[in-house]
Amino acid sequence: MKVQEQFEKECEQAVRSALADMGAPADLKLVKEVPDNADLAIPCFTLSKALRMPPVAIAEKIAEKIETPCGLISSLSALNGYLNFTADSEAVVNDVLEEISSRKEDFGKSPKTGIRVNVEHTSTNPTGPVHVGRARNPIIGDTLARCLRMRGHDVTTEYYVNDVGKQVVMMSWGVANVTPEEVQKEIEETEKADDNPKVDHRLVYNYRVATKKIHNNAPMEEEIAQMLRKFESGDAETIDYVKNVAETMLSGINATLADINVSLDRYTWESTFIKNGAAKDIVEKLKASKYAGQEEDGAWYVDLKDFGIHGKNTKFTFTRSDGTTLYTTRDLAYHEDKFTRSDRVIDVLGEDQKLGSQQLVSALQIMGEEKKPEPLFYAFVSLPEGRMSTRKGVVVYLDDLIDEATDRALKAIKEGNKCKDMSEEEIMRIAKDIGVGAVRYNIVRVGADKQLVFKWEDALSFDGNSGPYLQYVYARSCSILRKAGDFKRDTDGSKLTDEYEIKLAKTLSKFESVLADIDATKRVNMMPAYGHEVAAAFNQFYAQVPVLQAGSNRDARLTLVECTKYVLGNVLWCLGMGAPEAM
Repeated sequence: MKVQEQFEKECEQAVRSALADMGAPADLKLVKEVPDNADLAIPCFTLSKALRMPPVAIAEKIAEKIETPCGLISSLSALNGYLNFTADSEAVVNDVLEEISSRKEDFGKSPKTGIRVNVEHTSTNPTGPVHVGRARNPIIGDTLARCLRMRGHDVTTEYYVNDVGKQVVMMSWGVANVTPEEVQKEIEETEKADDNPKVDHRLVYNYRVATKKIHNNAPMEEEIAQMLRKFESGDAETIDYVKNVAETMLSGINATLADINVSLDRYTWESTFIKNGAAKDIVEKLKASKYAGQEEDGAWYVDLKDFGIHGKNTKFTFTRSDGTTLYTTRDLAYHEDKFTRSDRVIDVLGEDQKLGSQQLVSALQIMGEEKKPEPLFYAFVSLPEGRMSTRKGVVVYLDDLIDEATDRALKAIKEGNKCKDMSEEEIMRIAKDIGVGAVRYNIVRVGADKQLVFKWEDALSFDGNSGPYLQYVYARSCSILRKAGDFKRDTDGSKLTDEYEIKLAKTLSKFESVLADIDATKRVNMMPAYGHEVAAAFNQFYAQVPVLQAGSNRDARLTLVECTKYVLGNVLWCLGMGAPEAM
């Protein structure tokens, strides 16, 4: 927004001029914030040491030196150590209406930056369906990727498929050695058996039967161990077979992701780095470093105590005693591969990966790698009775959540009697949009580092700070515009002087800065918070200000409604939510 940029520049210049009069150093850094009670705030706490004054006194003295109104600065107040600036309302409203009306759906989209960003997310092991406990990963990752695309970056989303290890090998063995009759018997004997026909749900029973058959059966255990050794030594036939089974499981996982509007651009298989020799190259690089050491059993490690890692975690093991590589080794090869095709590498990881991520970065430094990944850690979702566990049967599958959300949305639509003129196909599409929107919004609205306890009533809430509320407000803006019919876009800010009109216009102007903040911090929960702010401002405006019967101000108010529709539509897109034009 041109006016917003100029307003911020004028605020900074006014403060710096006042500071110069006070004898402050010219290079003092000024922090800018967007508070609830002003258009821009500059805190004075960081200035206290240089000026040897308390922040409250600094703010008051600066405020005394700046005369308002001046330029785009309408007013200024000092409060609790903050300088709170208010912008000229007419100029802001005029700028908002002009820019959004001209750019329409492109509002908020930045020019191409040429920066290649790799966002690795989901990457759940292909050994079973995605459960709600891990659902934050794809939803946070996909939302971040969407926001970064709006910022003009060249974004690639990527799934790192773990097709190496005992679990995947046992799954593959089970597919070949467990009969359909044994699978059916296991289903019949399982309390609360999973009756979902999707392939990822079905293959879990092959895995369970295989686990039971192998238990205390030495020949079968050796068969699995031999298969694992052949895999990790690079045997192409074994790798291809296991990968084929993993691909089958992955097809089911991808169907689930598609249901929540998540798609990935690239899949990289862990086995690739065994097959192409990259993992062995990592081993040689680490062995050659001064930090390398060897255990008595022959396993190799690097000592990371010089990299800020202490205690029992200083030894980062990168080969087993038999010389085969570990997941950690292959992860290093994977990151080196990503660095060759990306300027920024973002890893969306569970909070249990913090140590592993720190060790990875240290090992990359040892190998002379200058780039480092940007981790985005998230806390796991738990149930009121505790953390989810597939093995213990304490789990809610994401497929079940999506189905339940859609069913509840369908019931709400029909009970609201808003579907009498809709086809069954249209009703189901809207129900799916609302249900998926409820799930995605509820999961991403909580900061990634905050614990999230999954409760059905919260996840599927259609009231207050929720996805369906945001979609409803979008649908309301569409309904108003349909009723209005043709109108002439009027971007004259002098016609919109009501406090609710001004508040809505100023809220719309924040969209670009919210995207910039997400780009800088990766805090995607800022987007649903902003969407709710827009929706609330629009509902206040609509309740207090007539639109269709507004006389000479009708076109200007309809233009404001249309601008709101464009911004909310882009917010919904960033959140991976459908934008139904009727609800």
